[in-house]
Amino acid sequence: MPKMKTHRGAAKRFKKTGTGKIVRSHAFTSHILEKKSPKRKRNLRKSAVMAKSDAKRIERLIAYM
Repeated sequence: MPKMKTHRGAAKRFKKTGTGKIVRSHAFTSHILEKKSPKRKRNLRKSAVMAKSDAKRIERLIAYM
């Protein structure tokens, strides 16, 4: 069986933490920001940990990271 290739699109969007959890960035941060409150925009800047069910799928895409 040949080695799996890393999904480059996923590699740019997700990172693994030291403990192996997968971290993602929030959506809704690129435009139409005027109507969003400063608190909401500030919280969207922070990264978020993927849900377990989704993390399993992403794990296969970025197996070697």
